[in-house]
Amino acid sequence: MTQTPFLNPLPRSADAQPYADRLEPADMDFLRRTLGGDLLVTAEELHVYASDASLKTGSPLAAARPRCVEQVQDLLAWAQDRRMPVYVRGRGTNLVGDCVPVLPGLVVSTLLMDRIEEISATDFVAVVEPGLTTGRLQDACEARGLYYPPDPATVRSSSIGGNVITCAGGMRALKYGVTRDFVLGIEAVLPGGRLVCFGGRTHKNVVGLDLARLMVGSEGTLGFISKLWLKLLPKPEASATIMAGYGSHAEALGAVGEIFAAGIVPCALEYIGDGIIDLMAGSRPVPWPREVRSILLIRLDGSADTLPLEADRLLRNMPTALWHTTGLNPQDEERLWEIRRRINPTTFLAGPDKMADDVTVPRGQLVRALAEMEKIAREHDVTFLHFGHVGDGNIHANILYDAADENMARRVEEARLGMEQAVLRLGGVMSGEHGCGICKNAGLQITPAERALMHDIKAVFDPRGIMNPGKGY
Repeated sequence: MTQTPFLNPLPRSADAQPYADRLEPADMDFLRRTLGGDLLVTAEELHVYASDASLKTGSPLAAARPRCVEQVQDLLAWAQDRRMPVYVRGRGTNLVGDCVPVLPGLVVSTLLMDRIEEISATDFVAVVEPGLTTGRLQDACEARGLYYPPDPATVRSSSIGGNVITCAGGMRALKYGVTRDFVLGIEAVLPGGRLVCFGGRTHKNVVGLDLARLMVGSEGTLGFISKLWLKLLPKPEASATIMAGYGSHAEALGAVGEIFAAGIVPCALEYIGDGIIDLMAGSRPVPWPREVRSILLIRLDGSADTLPLEADRLLRNMPTALWHTTGLNPQDEERLWEIRRRINPTTFLAGPDKMADDVTVPRGQLVRALAEMEKIAREHDVTFLHFGHVGDGNIHANILYDAADENMARRVEEARLGMEQAVLRLGGVMSGEHGCGICKNAGLQITPAERALMHDIKAVFDPRGIMNPGKGY
């Protein structure tokens, strides 16, 4: 395996001892004694643990699959003593290489820590382990009339722990907020094996610093999250979906402002650009007419009695739409949202490799930002496909290419850098929900003073810098 270079610097450490880069016989004895058959060491077993959805590749020395917090404590005590890099891995759906072992080290998988300990309809709290898939939690909550809103596109495959360390957003973030807004408490194992608990099951808590929120979005650089207390809501009675087509992306994105100006806050407000529309229309039948060049997909939720009225009100405030269709029951809605879920596989019709970015701008800059990115794509002669959660300004900027063509790969990296710089000039940020991992240079957005402060904070949690080195910041 080849080691993937990374953009963000290795953390400072109080000692000068280098990282361990191999497993000695005594290490193997310890790992086998601690994990038994849940230790993976062969090349075939480790192949999947070398990469994630970014398709970047690293060098795992072994993969551990603990079943309980005590095993995790033993692993992190050993890893700190050996200064062994540790890469916590959920389901590997991350798009920026967050769990790729850029230095030889131990991958610690949450796969076998996937229990639902409790779902409380009185406290409106779920207590879960990190390896639980988000979709399984949502299903269990909704069976009890409860609701866990965070809804990333990988909801059926991604893990709750992975969602937390990247602060995943998703389509329902517009109305309900992102993952951090639903984390009440975190139990975590820190390097050295210390077990700590930040927050808990109450919905309000202002005692001490909010270290639970510090862990959210930390990209696995501070510790291993072993348990989560999550906020739940009552399940909405009903929902309705509207798909509307426009003649240009400027008209569609302009309509986003009109919707908010009318006092309407949808549950989700998604955008699909012209390049993806063309790929979809060329691969299978689509419901919209040929003149549609941009699409908004909007979900409302609430009372079954009032939703049809809300849908009518929404349409009255979208006068520039060329075409629309409405789903007022689960079956019709599902047909429309299946189109949204098809976007990712459809993009690969334009090329075998993809640079997937998730820049975010203030809502009022959406039209300008997309125009800037399209201009940069033309200047670098790359295939640019765009969609996203435009209700909160989040654009998924995708460049499709062939990585085997070195000249093309160079142009893609130059285009990506140009797009991120343009977004920053417009008051935006480099990532709305994916994080930085090894694919983005956090130094473009974070000043040296801010970065130094983040490294100092990390040193308190992780003095020897073993947790996910080279990631995030």
